[in-house]
Amino acid sequence: MSDRDHLQFGWLTADTARLLRTVFARRVRDVGLTRAQWLALTRINRRPGVSQSEVAEMMEIEKAPAGRIVDRLEEKGWVERRAEPSDRRVKRIYLTEQGARIHAAITPLADATVRDALAGLTMAEQARLVALMGKVKTQLTTLAASDPRGEFSDLDSIVDADDDVATPARAVRP
Repeated sequence: MSDRDHLQFGWLTADTARLLRTVFARRVRDVGLTRAQWLALTRINRRPGVSQSEVAEMMEIEKAPAGRIVDRLEEKGWVERRAEPSDRRVKRIYLTEQGARIHAAITPLADATVRDALAGLTMAEQARLVALMGKVKTQLTTLAASDPRGEFSDLDSIVDADDDVATPARAVRP
């Protein structure tokens, strides 16, 4: 693979992710949900009782913006903060019943966005694409963990349900 092809891979990966986020954001706009709020909801759904700092890490953003996102979700009644019994300064974040309903309602839209994005591929091509991207992610996770110049969080290596290579339609969640 030439240097130019390597650059093409990086650009295609980034631009594909950007377009996937754009299409998804337009589909959920009427619900009053931003992509960042959706990302927070999915992280909180997967890890009930997560702290605000952990939400920030998982979303790869600073703590203050993560706090504002959680504030908005709390204002909408979709999440609640509960004090950590062993340290009252730490607030654990949980989906409310309404938040769980919103998450359940939006998940099919996210899945449909991925299915629509992959519609031009056969099932075999989808499975191959997901498998190859999984290998690239594994390689990058290893590189990130071994790089002494950067911080690497255990949260970076979390395997989400979305990382299941056996289900191409759920492989890439916006």
